[in-house]
Amino acid sequence: MSALPEFTFDHAAAMLSDREFATVRELIAAHAGIKLSPQKRNMVYNRLLRRLRARGLSSFGDYLQLVQREGSDEREAFVNALTTNLTAFFREPHHFELLAEHARARARGGKPLRCWSNACSTGEEAWSIAMVLREAECPGEVLATDIDTDVLQTAQAGVYRMERTAGLPPERLRRHFLRGTGSNEGLVSVRPELRSMVRFAQLNLQAPAWPALEPCDVIFCRNVVIYFDREFQKRLLARLADLLVPGGLLMVGHSESFPAAHPGFRSCGRTAYERVGG
Repeated sequence: MSALPEFTFDHAAAMLSDREFATVRELIAAHAGIKLSPQKRNMVYNRLLRRLRARGLSSFGDYLQLVQREGSDEREAFVNALTTNLTAFFREPHHFELLAEHARARARGGKPLRCWSNACSTGEEAWSIAMVLREAECPGEVLATDIDTDVLQTAQAGVYRMERTAGLPPERLRRHFLRGTGSNEGLVSVRPELRSMVRFAQLNLQAPAWPALEPCDVIFCRNVVIYFDREFQKRLLARLADLLVPGGLLMVGHSESFPAAHPGFRSCGRTAYERVGG
């Protein structure tokens, strides 16, 4: 029996036309609420090119037809491909210093601290929150959500290459991670004590209704609203305000200031806001 001919991919033939790029922008806005700027065209091309290869397609037109097909199994992969997932342990450390103060104060009262990482990506943010709570000896729980199912799998697994944890102090690394041996050499895994504190789930911030969520003491909503238009930012902020208890904290990205316009928030640090009123 002769071997099947190997599929070859012609990069030059796979051009992303203006019309196709416009369709991509419409689809990602409809399915994820992400507003892609015209400057993201190269990013879209490079990321979707991988999906074309994975599906054995030779044109963006064919690929977009697949995405739009009723009940398509490619729609989730399309959203995953265009979701930006830049993260790191203790990224923007001033937020975790403020969280530690909050956690130490709460620990004295013994009441659990409920935290939500609502664009958790591959999990570093959520695990960092849990580390802070554990170090402060503050009982608590962390809900970690993302629209991207691929990164959620990585986050929930809690296994990382050692270079991803290179910025952590040795004592923190020893306390919260297990070092891989044998076939797992070069990997670290989150310890069970930390795993028990974090729950992962898929959630689309753009969805008209969210699953029932418990009131939160701390919400991390960082570097995600930049993909939403101003009207949705306002609606999202109102929903976050409703979820936060009075005195609760909202952490946003290093270039974001959208909570400043809401009367229910006051600045309490660099890109950090406290929920005031009820």
